[in-house]
Amino acid sequence: MNLNLLRTLQVLLDECHVSRAAGRLNLTQSAVSRQLTQLRALFDDPLLVREGNRLLPTPRAEQLKLKLDGVLAECQGLLANQTFDPRSWQGSVVLASSDYVAQYILPDIVEQFQQAAPGLRVAYQLWSPEQLTQLGELNIHLVSTMLPEIPPGLCGLAIGADHPVCVMRRSHPLAAVEPLTVAAFTTYPQVKVSGGGDKDSFVDRYLSGKGLARQVQFTVPFFGSALETVSRTDMLMVIPEHIARNMSQLFPITYQPLPFAVPEHKYWLLWHPRFEADPAHQWLRSQVLATMQSSMYSISMI
Repeated sequence: MNLNLLRTLQVLLDECHVSRAAGRLNLTQSAVSRQLTQLRALFDDPLLVREGNRLLPTPRAEQLKLKLDGVLAECQGLLANQTFDPRSWQGSVVLASSDYVAQYILPDIVEQFQQAAPGLRVAYQLWSPEQLTQLGELNIHLVSTMLPEIPPGLCGLAIGADHPVCVMRRSHPLAAVEPLTVAAFTTYPQVKVSGGGDKDSFVDRYLSGKGLARQVQFTVPFFGSALETVSRTDMLMVIPEHIARNMSQLFPITYQPLPFAVPEHKYWLLWHPRFEADPAHQWLRSQVLATMQSSMYSISMI
């Protein structure tokens, strides 16, 4: 079955005339005649019978005519461009990020969705770097994370960039010591935030190259718990500068540059290519990116 044949049959049954049908189809008369021969073989019926200068439909052709318009309209609908209206969207999406984004930026995102797409349902998952290679298999539509670049096989948009710093409580013995030295940095135990992207593995690689190591005494996926712990102890923590700056307004903490070269932290929205051409997802990621870049808790491009 060739859909082009069905289109030819539809026009032939409308016109009951080969040359007029050829004109509507932008085909030659001989081409339409050949297709009529194929249609007769396909349906095992003459379909159109000549009477003088006219072609008269057979009963089988009249039955087909009743169905053709609907069948071809449905086929055309499959090929038509989708129009997307967020206000009528009744779907659900899953977003993943660090708990920092979830606590301080996600409410802005959900508020925006409530206004523009009130029927949209949103679920959140704490993101782990180990999930990156499984993104195509996970039910996650959009990820906010920190990586050097967009991984091969994924799609993404840049949110911003900054550098890591060393955070401590304001009354910490090192708070007034500048510059911070490697010896001082490795003297005190440390907190590690495991949720979200890889924030501090570069520290261990640098220290290992110098024959040194730090003491990570507390590992937790939540920034709030980590910052509360730093505020109450002499522990140090390595986190992105924009988070340290923003959280210094909420916790009694301060921060200093690290005593060695640090990488640039780049922040991305990532998604699997299967969502790339979806109009709903295109709208989704544009809204999330705009909200994240304008949030007072986020970061602008450097």
